[in-house]
Amino acid sequence: MSLLGRFAALAALALVTLLAVGCGETVIDDVKTEAAIEQNLKNSVGQKVSSVDCPSGVEVEAGKSFDCTVKLAGGKQETATLKILNSDADVEVTDLKPR
Repeated sequence: MSLLGRFAALAALALVTLLAVGCGETVIDDVKTEAAIEQNLKNSVGQKVSSVDCPSGVEVEAGKSFDCTVKLAGGKQETATLKILNSDADVEVTDLKPR
């Protein structure tokens, strides 16, 4: 089964990320989001992740999506698409596909 197939259970899992506030805007904490994605992939599908890179400065806006790059052990790369669910910065992974 492909990683994407095994990832289906993870897609429904909402990640709770902490907010960073500065300059009058609230943004997703990219470091905590990266750590949460890495841990959730390891726990849910047993996939070893060498790194996750999410953009910094993503403003919290319900319904907005953004992409993170997931580097798997062995060199493969995937793109994880996350959707911001609410103003509390809860996010869910909606897609994971090869780069």
